[in-house]
Amino acid sequence: YRVSKAFHRDAGCAEAELKEFGPHYRTQYSVVFFSQVQDELEQPKEKIKQLLKQRGPPEAGEVLYEEQVLHFEATRKWEERYVVVRGNYCLECHNSFETFVKGVPPRHKLLPTGGTVLTTEEKYMAMVDKCFPNEKFAPPIIGMPGQFPVYLRLPYRRDYYFCFRQDARQAEFLSILSDCIRHQNQDFLKKKTVEVQAFLKAVHLYRQVKGSYDSWKMLIGSDVRVLANLVMEELLPSLEKDMLPHLKARKTERKRVWFATVEAAYILVQECLFEGMSALKEECRKAAHQQEVLIRSDMDQILNSRTYLEGKLRASVLESAEKFCLESVQPYLASVLEELMGPISSGFQEARLLSDSQMDQLCQDFQEGGVTNELKQALAKLSRPNLLSCYQRINSLHDQLHDLQERFGFSNISSLVHSTQIDLQQLVENAAYTFHLLLYKDIEDSPGNACSAMEKSRHRVLKQYDYDSSTVRKRIFREALVGITLPHIKKTLAPTYKTELQGLKQFIYADYSNFVHVHNIYEGILLQSLDKEVIKVVEEAARLKKHNLFTDTRDLLSQSSCSSIISTPATQPGC
Repeated sequence: YRVSKAFHRDAGCAEAELKEFGPHYRTQYSVVFFSQVQDELEQPKEKIKQLLKQRGPPEAGEVLYEEQVLHFEATRKWEERYVVVRGNYCLECHNSFETFVKGVPPRHKLLPTGGTVLTTEEKYMAMVDKCFPNEKFAPPIIGMPGQFPVYLRLPYRRDYYFCFRQDARQAEFLSILSDCIRHQNQDFLKKKTVEVQAFLKAVHLYRQVKGSYDSWKMLIGSDVRVLANLVMEELLPSLEKDMLPHLKARKTERKRVWFATVEAAYILVQECLFEGMSALKEECRKAAHQQEVLIRSDMDQILNSRTYLEGKLRASVLESAEKFCLESVQPYLASVLEELMGPISSGFQEARLLSDSQMDQLCQDFQEGGVTNELKQALAKLSRPNLLSCYQRINSLHDQLHDLQERFGFSNISSLVHSTQIDLQQLVENAAYTFHLLLYKDIEDSPGNACSAMEKSRHRVLKQYDYDSSTVRKRIFREALVGITLPHIKKTLAPTYKTELQGLKQFIYADYSNFVHVHNIYEGILLQSLDKEVIKVVEEAARLKKHNLFTDTRDLLSQSSCSSIISTPATQPGC
């Protein structure tokens, strides 16, 4: 009865959350849709140039990893399973290699969104105890079939356990599992579609209405999963209070039963939200389709209305916003940048050395010339190296930035780490893809001098890598500095301008109120004010050539005219 009552409450909480969130999403959908049409009608903005050819993401069905792995099953027994990871970064557990080859569906699929990977029982139990300080759970497993375990801790879901008899196989699995977590956390939210961008902005504003301005750790995964995380944040304390003390299970089983209960609630919440969110998105798509005629015919008038409101807002808030930024944020930007540059640049430099070493080895192994099957296999391996050691250097940001919580209220370092690691992975794949294209062309042009052609391709790629590394890292630094400090600015100024912002809505022409939103313009003004200072400190670091940063394309383009050699489109699908 208690479980049934709790689950009925879970569904009610999900429906109530979506009802509250809906108006924010509808508003932001119209604003973002308007901006998309505006961008379509205006001159395209110049994109930041990168020299390496962009390797597209892997196809969803492409196999990135496959291996026989020991998995701890729900039956409380270790079983050999054939684990496969595809280009959608979903982990599949198959009964065996034979069933996988025959196309039999996997026993189960795992999306490790929000997961934390640990390799010792002590660290794993410490994390579990930290999540539930009032309840002491027994270790989940007694007796490991190998020396190299992997514990996967998942939010609001039961955990997963794997084991290996060789450390090399464990390292390979850790690498691909970490890739899955990063991409499952970030890929959906990086999409530039109207739906995703509107959702992100709506979540930020929705949380601000509730008094939360921080960079939220559970802003990960799909839109439904993010909303489910919002619901579970409010729901979990009452579940713990009502159900945890009454669990009918032995001490050794309490953790498993409790996590299964929480997972069931999480799944139920997502099912409720999926249906409601699908209907909300369809409603917004239809509304946008109806609004498009008005947007296109009245674009100039809508922009004039927005400009007028922006002028009112600037006169009201800009002076005090810039004063606060200069006094309470700007003095710390350079020191925070220094803390960012070390670990991130170290990871990018190690990846460069790794790519260089692998290209050099390939040049030594294939000096005879000609495009052979062995060369193709070596190039394929080059495109997906194990970057675990590079990622670990970036991961040291957790130690470098620990004092940001006290000064700016920023604690979501994991999101910064994961997005940076994805950028690094993309850069390394671009380097391998460009080397592939250059090498084939140089061998075709000089079939009798393959060794020289390979060396020439390698040096070109390294020069392009250096420039693109600088470009990517400068963007990372700018976004990180804004992400760390902007929520602090918004939270501090909110009490001052909350009432005033409400009063400014009267200046929006009623017919255009769907496309002009006071809070969007207000936050845009704060962002411009902050970004001006952020750009200064990043460009100063580049001027001083810190960590091999470049100031502009002339620093490297003079040495790398080779980008015009490859007559392929800028972006190609994965090889």
